[in-house]
Amino acid sequence: MKVLISADIEGVAGVFHTEQTRAGNGEYEAARRWMTLEANAAIEGAFAGGATQVWVNDSHGGFRNLLPDLLDERAQVVLGKPRTLGMMAGLEYGAALVFMIGYHAMAQTRGILAHTINSFAFARVSLNGVEVGEAGLYGALAEEYGAQVALLSGDDVFAEETAPRFPGARFVVTKSATGHASGVTQSPASARAAIQSAAREVVQQHLAAGRAPQAARAAAKPVECELRVQTSGLADLFCQWPTLTRVDAVTLRFSAASAEHAVRMLNCLSAMSFMLR
Repeated sequence: MKVLISADIEGVAGVFHTEQTRAGNGEYEAARRWMTLEANAAIEGAFAGGATQVWVNDSHGGFRNLLPDLLDERAQVVLGKPRTLGMMAGLEYGAALVFMIGYHAMAQTRGILAHTINSFAFARVSLNGVEVGEAGLYGALAEEYGAQVALLSGDDVFAEETAPRFPGARFVVTKSATGHASGVTQSPASARAAIQSAAREVVQQHLAAGRAPQAARAAAKPVECELRVQTSGLADLFCQWPTLTRVDAVTLRFSAASAEHAVRMLNCLSAMSFMLR
């Protein structure tokens, strides 16, 4: 049975400030190590629970934060961008379970370092009328590929907003938010122990239930996406794309053939936004 781990950094224990998430300083070097070790805890737990293959996807920023030499040598590591499935790259090779490790709350919430894909560009993203963050977007993509989102970790705001979307999943709360860049955290070692234990139990339960190594890929369904951007200038830029409809100064809509296509469109718009930075 194969597990895909998508690892972000903002939800990692001990991470509270944007400086910890951006390359080029000592605080980032410490945070990327904590990120790597939390991913490693999930890898080790998955194998201990009975997984036969584990892939870990670097899902933060430029997708080259993980330190491969610290990871369990049995795992495959997905690094670098651009890539078609973004934070879920690896799904195309098949996976029964998906773990989202170090994830964060959606934009415009009180979660620690909360944002959705691109804090400079996106203020709000909705699929079929439901506001979603990165977990909701990429969880929909995972389900289209027949994978079950089974384990998630991050702060308490992230867990509270995401739990209704994945009712059968396990959550590991690594810290509690008191503001956008403040809160109370577990120690990195304590967070890793909790992630490793939860990963082992989730895989064991999946195998004990006699479920198939991977569910059949779901038929893609059309998706309506509404996007609120941070400035009218970004809306001007994005509406150069002919399939986007402008609702008001900062709100856009588009139709997509599937959740995958919606994610790919959002990632293209995110890349476009860099010309206005």
